[in-house]
Amino acid sequence: MTGERIFRIGVLGSGKGSNFVAIADACAAGSVPAQVAVVVSDVAEAGILSRARERNIPAHFLPPGKFRTKLDEETERSYIEALRAAKVDLVVLAGFMRVLKDAFLGAFAGRIVNIHPSLLPSFPGLAAWKQALAHGVRVTGCTVHFVDAGVDSGPIIGQQTVPVLDDDTAETLHQRIHAAEHALYPRCVAALARGEITVQGRRVVWRTAS
Repeated sequence: MTGERIFRIGVLGSGKGSNFVAIADACAAGSVPAQVAVVVSDVAEAGILSRARERNIPAHFLPPGKFRTKLDEETERSYIEALRAAKVDLVVLAGFMRVLKDAFLGAFAGRIVNIHPSLLPSFPGLAAWKQALAHGVRVTGCTVHFVDAGVDSGPIIGQQTVPVLDDDTAETLHQRIHAAEHALYPRCVAALARGEITVQGRRVVWRTAS
């Protein structure tokens, strides 16, 4: 026993939770030196909650409040309190479909990350894979980034490319981007847990152990 504290992750999600599963299973396998301390969802029947409970990870539904795309002030406080109670070091967004506002961003400044299904800054916002198809790009991918007050605009931590094939549909392209996300997100979270990431302005620098 070293007595070292384990790096703790809080996950927010609204859907099936495939990226959560990739991270949680990587934690269990030891490739991510961390543990998922809590999962919180704004959707009572979200698959992410079931998948967390299957892994004996605390999982909570918190009502989202009166707005459709963001948390109201009271709801935001309840989310902050749940994450603080779990003593999380990092907040990981895994398909969380609500915009985080100033109070939340301030409570976990520099400690919130998200994954987006494009090579940012290209195609921010919703349905990025459909945007890529519509623009006719030959390469797209996914991006892990810090969350700030903008839309998919925080400093970029890591990216992985995905080719756009001639016979791709929105569904097939989205599936391949998902597969890339499941590899990239745990890798970036592992680097954050190891303290290998520093931010210099808008540039994120990876420092590997000597």
